[in-house]
Amino acid sequence: MKALTWQGVSDVAVDDVPDPSIVDPTDIIVRITTTGLCGSDLHLYTVLAPFLDPGDVLGHEPMGIVEAVGPAVTEVSVGDRVVIPFNVACGDCWMCGHGLHSQCETTQVHEYGTGASLFGYTKLYGQVPGGQAEFLRVPFGNFLPIKVPEGPPDDRFVFLSDVLPTAWQAVEYADVPDGGSLVVLGLGPIGDMAARIAHHRGQRVIGVDLVPERLTRVRALGIETLDLTEHDDLSGVIREMTGGRGPDAVVDAVGMEAHGSPAAGIAHKLTGLLPDRVAAPLMQNAGVSKLAALYSAIDIVRRGGTISLSGVYGGSADPLPTLQLFDKQIQVRQGQANVKQWVDDIMPLLSDGDPLGVDGFATHHLPLSEAPRAYEQFQKKEDGMIKVVFHP
Repeated sequence: MKALTWQGVSDVAVDDVPDPSIVDPTDIIVRITTTGLCGSDLHLYTVLAPFLDPGDVLGHEPMGIVEAVGPAVTEVSVGDRVVIPFNVACGDCWMCGHGLHSQCETTQVHEYGTGASLFGYTKLYGQVPGGQAEFLRVPFGNFLPIKVPEGPPDDRFVFLSDVLPTAWQAVEYADVPDGGSLVVLGLGPIGDMAARIAHHRGQRVIGVDLVPERLTRVRALGIETLDLTEHDDLSGVIREMTGGRGPDAVVDAVGMEAHGSPAAGIAHKLTGLLPDRVAAPLMQNAGVSKLAALYSAIDIVRRGGTISLSGVYGGSADPLPTLQLFDKQIQVRQGQANVKQWVDDIMPLLSDGDPLGVDGFATHHLPLSEAPRAYEQFQKKEDGMIKVVFHP
């Protein structure tokens, strides 16, 4: 089959790789019809090179048609249309039973001390072949697949794999009170969708970004926006907009892709060029994340407010302003989205009315053969590229 594979730093290619097969009795094989390009895939493109091997299949936002099922699979059948969450979760362990599918005890990667395995996402998360491919082996076929109805286009449902539940969890974790306000830092796919969800709930939303296309797209939904390039004192401007106090919550949907940290950017690039045996512990234990967005969130949120982190940060030795967090009595909630936890809440909104605008959410639909160029364009924010989906 054809699949997008990692070959080196800033180097991905569509290659012929072996077709997946049924290994365990509860496996299924899915023929991929649509698969997304995620902002966190850019971390694989550059920063997380020490945890990848040439030939690793990328991608964690797939949906398609069930092609084959293992002998113990009873919940889906050949021909079913399914979305596959990015968490590889068993559904039976203590963590899954408490809605923490991103911490699944069956698939935790004990070698690296990390949570549940993820499709297409490095040795840190199990090195499971991903979904930017023609076919995908999916374990836990009686729990993991999300069955969706025939009829609507793939765009109606494919974002259940990551974007929708990640954004939904970000807003849930922000815990904005009735009549409260939320600032969303970063209006890429997750921030954009988080802003839509909060706006749909009747919350006051202020979206912040510096990419004109992103700002225009969110503003067109009736959501307030601020262009980061136009404000030297972003916190001061937002406080003025929120009664001098600051917003009740901030969603940081940027993570380590933040602008404004050239030293950290250089450190990431240099780490990607080191031998794996040197770079891996450096990234894991002394990584330098670009903390500009997180610092802004801490400064912006009102005292006693909440910061919800959905942006991915790397490294475990970053200096945090602990005194400011303590003094402002800020709550911080974060983590990989627990996809299956939120599906039942989201599914009613994927109705004919499409209140979240998922049908038009993707800005680019491309054949998988164009994925290498799309990765490059997406990283450079070229051609108005905000959300890309591939069709193998």
